Amino acid sequence: QVQLVESGGGLVQAGGSLRLSCAASGRTFSSYAMGWFRQAPGEEREFVAAIGWSGDNSYYRNTVKGRFTISRDNAKNTVYLQMNSLKPEDTANYYCAAHTDIGSVIAHPDYWGQGTQVTVSS
Repeated sequence: QVQLVESGGGLVQAGGSLRLSCAASGRTFSSYAMGWFRQAPGEEREFVAAIGWSGDNSYYRNTVKGRFTISRDNAKNTVYLQMNSLKPEDTANYYCAAHTDIGSVIAHPDYWGQGTQVTVSS
């Protein structure tokens, strides 16, 4: 089992920045690819970004490329999502996810956190 706890959400004005954190506990964090997803009210949950277990490879949805950066610190069992130039359409509940394979963490993660709310005002 892997337990995931997100933090760092909040209210920010358009153009601002936030950094989300996801702390993992349980099995060896460095064995897992990690991902971030988001879900806005009335919408499907969507993939945002993913990072491999070593941190050497990462993937982003097109609408956040150049604005969001995913990173990880295996010594701290934590994955981050730095979000810059935020837009009102980024408003959503953001979830952390894990799977041993980066392809699978994008398609069907094994583990999910509870989410942290991000609200971007115009």
